[in-house]
Amino acid sequence: MTIVLISVVIYLLATGLSAQTGNHTTAAVRGRWLGLGLAGMLLHASYHVMVAWQTPGGADMHFFAALSLVGLGMAALTSVVAIRGQLTALALVVYPLAAALLLLYHLHGHAPSAALGWRLETHAWLALLAYATLAISALLALMLRVQERALRQRRFSGLSRRLPPLHELETLLFRTIAVGFALLSATLLSGVLFVDDLLAQKLVHKTVLSVLSWLVFGALLLGRWRWGWRGKKAVRLTLTASVLLLLAFFGSKAAVELVFNH
Repeated sequence: MTIVLISVVIYLLATGLSAQTGNHTTAAVRGRWLGLGLAGMLLHASYHVMVAWQTPGGADMHFFAALSLVGLGMAALTSVVAIRGQLTALALVVYPLAAALLLLYHLHGHAPSAALGWRLETHAWLALLAYATLAISALLALMLRVQERALRQRRFSGLSRRLPPLHELETLLFRTIAVGFALLSATLLSGVLFVDDLLAQKLVHKTVLSVLSWLVFGALLLGRWRWGWRGKKAVRLTLTASVLLLLAFFGSKAAVELVFNH
């Protein structure tokens, strides 16, 4: 419990320090809260490693554990973006979210994991990386919407004042989607190669929704490249694909593990 509480406190301290800075502060100023964020992430990761050592079957990949790992991945991606000074506002959302998901995982408890083998473990880790990356893209899409509305109404306050120029935010959004799309493609490919029986493993709904999400993200990237899609269309498609992906993994996982107790 101690390591969890320390990690949560450090995440919140990093959030508080980041709230006092903007996108254009010096590297030294950013380094203060990024250092705290890194410490929080290291403790967050250490907790999962400790759980893996203490439970049979390796890393815990159940519902709350997966949520916590996605939160950790989002925190890491946020820190990478913030190092370049592009979007420190992400930390105001992601660090507290990572802290909450870690605490939720600890409070819910741990469950023994079945030994997956390296093939299915590779598939699972690729999936978590893809979900974390594309969850960041969903947050960026919402921030893009906020910035567009502020520009249209000429009212800059709160979050909109902390956001970078619209073209920078939009560029970062599509770069994140491109990386997430590549990871999701690798996830689906590894699923085809490594999952023996989709029906027996109750993965049909997850696969169908994941493929639909992949198609929407792919269409968005194609539309951006071919027709210059942006603005509201980009936001709508990003959020639609993100919801499909959320339902694919966490929706189906919650149904199987929490509702039907399988």
